[in-house]
Amino acid sequence: MSDHNLINPPDLMPAVGFAHAVRAAPGNTIWLGGQTGCDREGKIVSDGFVEQFDQALANLAAALTAADAKPAHLVQVQLFVTDAAAYRDSRKAIGAAWRRHLGRHYPAMALFEVKGLFDPAALVEIMAVAVTPT
Repeated sequence: MSDHNLINPPDLMPAVGFAHAVRAAPGNTIWLGGQTGCDREGKIVSDGFVEQFDQALANLAAALTAADAKPAHLVQVQLFVTDAAAYRDSRKAIGAAWRRHLGRHYPAMALFEVKGLFDPAALVEIMAVAVTPT
């Protein structure tokens, strides 16, 4: 359970898999750098979209843990993908990967389709902000 207040006004579309707004509880802000689907040697784990997304989430969860934070501390997530259609087509598998690594906490989120990422083999990169209790 998060101490953050997830805000989903009834006059906006239903928030499924994200929150429209988050009022962060007082605490320490952690800015999580972009995580791709790479292993600890920096090699992209697969050319598959879902596999890369799953690894990027695992990497994000590892960064959270290293910062003494939990998925419930996330207040914002930005998803950068090179193919928004692949994301839409894989929502069920992506949702399962999200729940496996981050549970059922869905903070304020946005998805951006981009022309490319720093690693040309990367199909997804995830950035996030977390706020831990003081």
